[in-house]
Amino acid sequence: MTQEHDFVLECQGVHHWFGPKKVLYDVNLRIVRGEIVSLVGPSGCGKSTLLRAILGTHPPRQGQVLMNCRPVTSPGADRGIVYQKYSLFPFLTAEHNVAFGPKLHETSLPFRCFNYFRWRPLRRKHLAAASQLLLKLKLGESLHHYPEEMSGGMRQRVAIGQALIMKPEILLLDEPFGALDEATREELQLMLLGLYQENLTAKQEGRQPPYTILLVTHELNEAIYVSDRVLGLSQYWKWEETGLPDSPGATIIYDAAAPVFHPDDPKEFSDFIQQKEEVRRVVFSPEHRPARDEHLRFWDELAAGGGAGVMQP
Repeated sequence: MTQEHDFVLECQGVHHWFGPKKVLYDVNLRIVRGEIVSLVGPSGCGKSTLLRAILGTHPPRQGQVLMNCRPVTSPGADRGIVYQKYSLFPFLTAEHNVAFGPKLHETSLPFRCFNYFRWRPLRRKHLAAASQLLLKLKLGESLHHYPEEMSGGMRQRVAIGQALIMKPEILLLDEPFGALDEATREELQLMLLGLYQENLTAKQEGRQPPYTILLVTHELNEAIYVSDRVLGLSQYWKWEETGLPDSPGATIIYDAAAPVFHPDDPKEFSDFIQQKEEVRRVVFSPEHRPARDEHLRFWDELAAGGGAGVMQP
């Protein structure tokens, strides 16, 4: 790397196992502020385990996760997460669901009970921020709807709003669109592209990109379409070269830039069919089993002038 980058997240030599079952082996990665990164891999390779290590709920058995150069030892407000199953409060409207996080973060129950005249303007501030964010997420007409009155895609937008209002350093998305129909899924993919465009605008204006996202998905078209970088976590690699008698677990064996799309661009899957087939062969094929570092080329691409638009000077 020839230039300094603002690394939001770093995984350094992360290993994890459950009893005799080896899951992750020496996982190393760096994510720069403003990137939208997709993580793909075979079922059971440890994607969710890695995500939980980053979140801080299940620290790695060996190695460390760093957020802004500080070790992660527990969950924190600098990391937000959205799961496939949206976790909304059924008794709160969309607006109040999104405002709930700042309410808990900035106040306590005694404060709200005994300092009403200080709590009231703060509550208005939280609701105004929630409304503004929901407008950005194209839910302006659903501010006062309860979850049961909204579609699955709308509820997932509210869940993303719940995470984004806390302004996390990185947003973790764990198969967030997996349960949605194709049309709704495409709408939310365009939403992610819109967030990336905000990153590009901020960078061009000399501001800090506001959104850094790590998306775990099993859908390769989606991984390449919405992100500017694709990571492949897989147990199918030539582990014999380590001298170990048994497979030590999954590690990062694919890291490459993805083409950057704009929300108004036509969705032409033919534009990235070659990369899709490469990911399928390298990451998902038990027969191929490449050398561990054979397809780790993102930083070389970046140094050569390719890579993520948000990372260019």
